[in-house]
Amino acid sequence: MTHSLATYESLTVGDAIPSLTLPPLSRLTLALYCGASGDHNPIHVDSDFARSAGMPDVFAHGMLSMAWLARVLTNWVPQSAIRAYSVRFAAITQVAETITCAGVVTEKFEVDGERRVRLSLKTANAQGQVKLSGDAVVAWP
Repeated sequence: MTHSLATYESLTVGDAIPSLTLPPLSRLTLALYCGASGDHNPIHVDSDFARSAGMPDVFAHGMLSMAWLARVLTNWVPQSAIRAYSVRFAAITQVAETITCAGVVTEKFEVDGERRVRLSLKTANAQGQVKLSGDAVVAWP
């Protein structure tokens, strides 16, 4: 589902794109992601293993968090419009945390006649702690 603003001309630097707030991270989500991704590292699903590694509990896969953040883009523009996407991992996403994914327009420009938008992206928990920060470039559909 695309929630684009009316026109490229109406889009301005500083505009926020529609955010995405996910349900609290559950152990079931982690187990399902293990199966879907093929990443079966026990630190994400085995509490005893996570504690033996010095963690308080299991936690989200980095790529799961990155996928959530990508959804804020694909809710706004078609996936085929994404030209670049990168993230920096800032903090671990713990079980039961509610994560909000958000983006802000930082630049409008053209490349070979294609109108593009650069975005600053982040995920954060309910207390505002940033978990991922990133950037993306999308072609305006």
